[in-house]
Amino acid sequence: MPTAFITGATSGIGAATVRELAGSGWHVVATGRRADRLDALAAEIGDLVHVAAFDVRDEAGFEAALAALPAPFSDIDLLVNNAGLALGTAPAQSADLEQWRTMIDTNVTALATVTHRLLPGLIARKGAIINLSSVAATYPYTGGNVYGGTKAFVHQFSLGLRSDLAGTGVRVTSIEPGMVETEFTLVRTGGDQAASDTLYGGAEPMTAEDIAATIAWVATLPPHLNINTLELMPVRQSFAGFQVARA
Repeated sequence: MPTAFITGATSGIGAATVRELAGSGWHVVATGRRADRLDALAAEIGDLVHVAAFDVRDEAGFEAALAALPAPFSDIDLLVNNAGLALGTAPAQSADLEQWRTMIDTNVTALATVTHRLLPGLIARKGAIINLSSVAATYPYTGGNVYGGTKAFVHQFSLGLRSDLAGTGVRVTSIEPGMVETEFTLVRTGGDQAASDTLYGGAEPMTAEDIAATIAWVATLPPHLNINTLELMPVRQSFAGFQVARA
């Protein structure tokens, strides 16, 4: 029975992916900051899920969680680097530097740290890495500044991993969704429900379950097949047009 290690599993895409994979018989290590949500997820799903509460930026907490993995969960076949966030919508010239640092620490540094630590086992088991990037990696928009930059890193890092791991049997995929209705905008705006409702209203956005099903599809493809990059958008969303600042 294969085992997946999923970061950011307390809500949204992460939680949906735990349900999707466990529903297909995987063992799943579900990690995140909010222990109460992880416990609820484990109670819902049962013995196929092992939970570990830590902030993905906390390397010592991550190492402690790995050391405490019980035998059925200790050999990782799939790493899903889902933990990440956007903070703020201000243009760069008025952005909060601490928000920038938090996004870089979470979306870039922590993702690289987790990947580096689990790589030896993934290579030994000819496993897979699925990184959650974003269409923001490709299509810039006002206020996206550092968030888009971090997701561009995830895209390029995935390609670099794919290059380095050639011949090892390890598959690497960058999943790059557009608009998905989760807690993403609530986090970004400091809990502004009206802003979230406005963004998603009438747009028929994708759901966390849509992306989880995509992740599961990629993870269960034949081992000789690698999806390098997969970009998804709801039909009602398109990439932005050019901007013109007129005098």
